[in-house]
Amino acid sequence: MSYATIAQCARDMALFDRVTAASAAELAVLDSSLHPTIVANLVIWPLSSASDVEAAYASALAAGNPNPGGDETVVTDGMILANVQAHWPDPLPIGMGAPP
Repeated sequence: MSYATIAQCARDMALFDRVTAASAAELAVLDSSLHPTIVANLVIWPLSSASDVEAAYASALAAGNPNPGGDETVVTDGMILANVQAHWPDPLPIGMGAPP
């Protein structure tokens, strides 16, 4: 595990956009008016340091992938969703609660 890889992953805008989309989908289940970027900002660092995400991201960087965060074969939607749910803030800001 590399701190440099974790930091690069956490700052990857394509990955952040995908984490925001996953957060939006989870918030839709709650019928919440909370903006999904708030949740994405809270989970991006734990997600980026998760061993499966960090390993996949590091491997893609080593292979010369120019867009590891946007490449769904590197960090899959399933990996994102699992990590968003695992690191879901409870309680949500403004007392929104946890997803069902």
